[in-house]
Amino acid sequence: NSICISSQVGCKMGCKFCASTIGGLKRNLTPSEMLAQVYKISEDINEKISNIVIMGTGEPLERLDITTKFIELINSDKGQNIGQRHITISTCGLVPQILELANKEMQITLAISLHATTDEHRKKIMPIANKYTIKQLLDACKIYINKTGRRISFEYSLIDGQNDNLEAARQLSNLLKGMLCHVNLIPINKIETQSFKSSTEKKIKDFANILKTRGIETTVRRTLGQDINASCGQLRYNYLNT
Repeated sequence: NSICISSQVGCKMGCKFCASTIGGLKRNLTPSEMLAQVYKISEDINEKISNIVIMGTGEPLERLDITTKFIELINSDKGQNIGQRHITISTCGLVPQILELANKEMQITLAISLHATTDEHRKKIMPIANKYTIKQLLDACKIYINKTGRRISFEYSLIDGQNDNLEAARQLSNLLKGMLCHVNLIPINKIETQSFKSSTEKKIKDFANILKTRGIETTVRRTLGQDINASCGQLRYNYLNT
């Protein structure tokens, strides 16, 4: 069983296609609060959790100390004893923290929210791109791969008319050529503050085919949870009305 957990209440990274950043960052979750999500879900479904992705609300690498402490706890044989190879951390691309994580030589999977093939376009949808270029990000990723031997996953949300054309697919394959990596294509999900539309099924298929024919391992993420605003990019904090 794989679950997705959050690392923060809200998020300050400002990615235009993500609802988690609406309202900004309220606070970091503690390692024990991250751990509690795992125990609570396991209790609710009455099954042991086997894989964890830290891809919910928040930027897990902003407080790397908290995230690595959580990994130590969840990895402990006195607790859930979930192996590092069964844990994935997602980041919008905090280059210094990626390098710091690489030096720890942990066996976790790193997922990079890329979503664009040029700095010009990435700056429009991801403010972090104003701080680190795609080249700087990919250079850090290569160091991570060399230090850990772990394959990196690149997340790429397909937005109709913006980053889903065949030229973008070719650019992406050129950027990632020769890297130990995998591309996860994500049909963009609707959020209330933006008018982004998901690519058509044909565009998604054509985009994926170009990557595959150029030797880039690629999958298209199955979309679940849209009906309760719980799909990728839709999570945000809210107050319960009781």
